[in-house]
Amino acid sequence: MDLSYEGTDFSGWARQPGLRTVQGLLEDALGKQPPGRSVPRSVVVAGRTDAGVHASGQVVHVDAVPFGSAAETRLAVDERGIPDLDRMRHRWNRILPGDVRVLRAEVAPEGFDARFSALRRHYRYQVSDAPWGVDPLRRRDTLAWNRPLDVDALNEASEQLLGLRDFAAFCKPREGATTVRELQRFRWERVDEHLVVARVSADAFCHSMVRSLVGALLMVGDGRRSQAWPGELAAAGERTSSVAPPHGLTLAGVEYPEAAELAERAAHTRAVRTLN
Repeated sequence: MDLSYEGTDFSGWARQPGLRTVQGLLEDALGKQPPGRSVPRSVVVAGRTDAGVHASGQVVHVDAVPFGSAAETRLAVDERGIPDLDRMRHRWNRILPGDVRVLRAEVAPEGFDARFSALRRHYRYQVSDAPWGVDPLRRRDTLAWNRPLDVDALNEASEQLLGLRDFAAFCKPREGATTVRELQRFRWERVDEHLVVARVSADAFCHSMVRSLVGALLMVGDGRRSQAWPGELAAAGERTSSVAPPHGLTLAGVEYPEAAELAERAAHTRAVRTLN
């Protein structure tokens, strides 16, 4: 399932008791209208997003128990016992609130795992460096930065961080979790007079990594830090306190390999990585 959501009014992706979350609402909709006889497990997401973070290309998978026959449902089912997923998509979107949408649903290939089969995730972070702040129509997905940004300086500093390395300086620590990641793209572009967009891609991201990278680089872009500073942070491994707010961040897409390579990719991703 491909999802889009506007994260302002969500307490993040993950279901939490008493809080409004994307996972909670999606699983409630699936419980009311399961794509089969039942949905026995929680959905699996490609990338968990924090409170206030948006998504235009989130991916989840869900295991469904198929219907034994069409007699069990008023919906037409295929030879696998799965109902028409386009019709199911319409039903889910009628249940879901307007700030989360199911864009597409299909039966996944054998071996597919939304999280572990992914080759890379793509994020976008939007910043306005206008002296008057941010366009009121973009205030929910764009950060207002009150200093002019030098895009050339941003890109030169970002290039130093590309590749496979330990990103402990830019990750919120989690016990037993690795902070080794391969940063594949970190590029800034001025798309309008006062609008700068960062595009960040990696095989995976650890907690708060994109926001920490962006927060550190903005200090370079406005001249308060040298272009060498982010690389020095990474080498030292000391956690940076320069974390950009969540509302400027959007999960823009997730890439997967060809169907024949899905299971192998999932097995590779589950292995804990080191730099040795």
